[in-house]
Amino acid sequence: MDLSERQLQILQAIITDYVENAEPVGSRSIAKKYDLGVSPATIRNEMSDLEEMGYLTHPHTSAGRVPSDKAYRLYVNNLMKKKNLSAKDKRMINNRLSASRDEFDRTIRHAAELLSEITHLASFAMTPATNEETISFIRLLPVDERTLILMIVGESGNVTNTTLRMNVPYTQEAIDLLSKNMTVSYKGRTLDDVLKSEIIHDVGSDIEALSSLRTNVMPSFLRTLEDMLNVNLYMEGMTNIFNLPEYTSIDRARDFMELFARKDWFTQKMLARDNGVVVTIGDENDTMKDCSLITATYHVDGKLVGKIGVIGPTRMKYDEVTSIMEYLTNNLSESFRLPGESGDGNAGDGNAGKDDAGDK
Repeated sequence: MDLSERQLQILQAIITDYVENAEPVGSRSIAKKYDLGVSPATIRNEMSDLEEMGYLTHPHTSAGRVPSDKAYRLYVNNLMKKKNLSAKDKRMINNRLSASRDEFDRTIRHAAELLSEITHLASFAMTPATNEETISFIRLLPVDERTLILMIVGESGNVTNTTLRMNVPYTQEAIDLLSKNMTVSYKGRTLDDVLKSEIIHDVGSDIEALSSLRTNVMPSFLRTLEDMLNVNLYMEGMTNIFNLPEYTSIDRARDFMELFARKDWFTQKMLARDNGVVVTIGDENDTMKDCSLITATYHVDGKLVGKIGVIGPTRMKYDEVTSIMEYLTNNLSESFRLPGESGDGNAGDGNAGKDDAGDK
């Protein structure tokens, strides 16, 4: 770092004040609110130097300064201290985020809702990409004479059930035989690999008695695999931005909302981010230059990784938001841990501090 200890103290005071009040900060205000042991004149001179170095900007309509993206990056990487969550926020997360393996999507959606509610920012959560998920076994279960349940179980323990309406009658013996045949054919293969294979011809092509049943089942099997590969994106709290002074401009608010309207594009951007707690600020965000974006990862069975995050103005309470996300992702990872699997202390990659925060 190229800043003196006094400059760092002044810069941190300016960031703290601006994040709290959203008003340009003057030297007299800093001298009055923060016991830095120097006069307003000295603070003013240091602020001028900080502006020359690119850490502060000077709005034309105000005598005060505001932090630049460079200042926020310095703060996140070197000055930010981990903030302890309040007992109220911890209770809210623990009580409302009671995850169940059978209610995975509902739990992830609730996580996005909670994150938005606690941070007062726009939030999102993504289910894990399952490209590397491998099949453990496949089972067909009878419901009635024209209905089956197709169950696909991954090696990670994830289960997907699909209801099939049959065009032909079946027997228990026939569906047991087809289940066994499909399991033998696809066990240990990734979903992506199975989808690329000639699946209609792979299974039971030499078993005439199963041809009609196979013709009914295999298209649904393929569609189910495709659905399993999809990443679900849940977005919450979009209207929170209208409570922030940065988005009082209709044009800026509209630009922000349009980012989230491009869901496929946004999903791919988030999938490309590193794992762990990652903070990107302003110009680091490509087409989202006026925003800061914080993402964190959670694990399912210690393998599959999903992402959760917030997006808002660069004037953000980084210490508070990263702490909330660490706690929440740890909660998710523990909830989705396989029975009997011991924790390793890294459930949510909860290291927002100075190592991961600047990853990009």
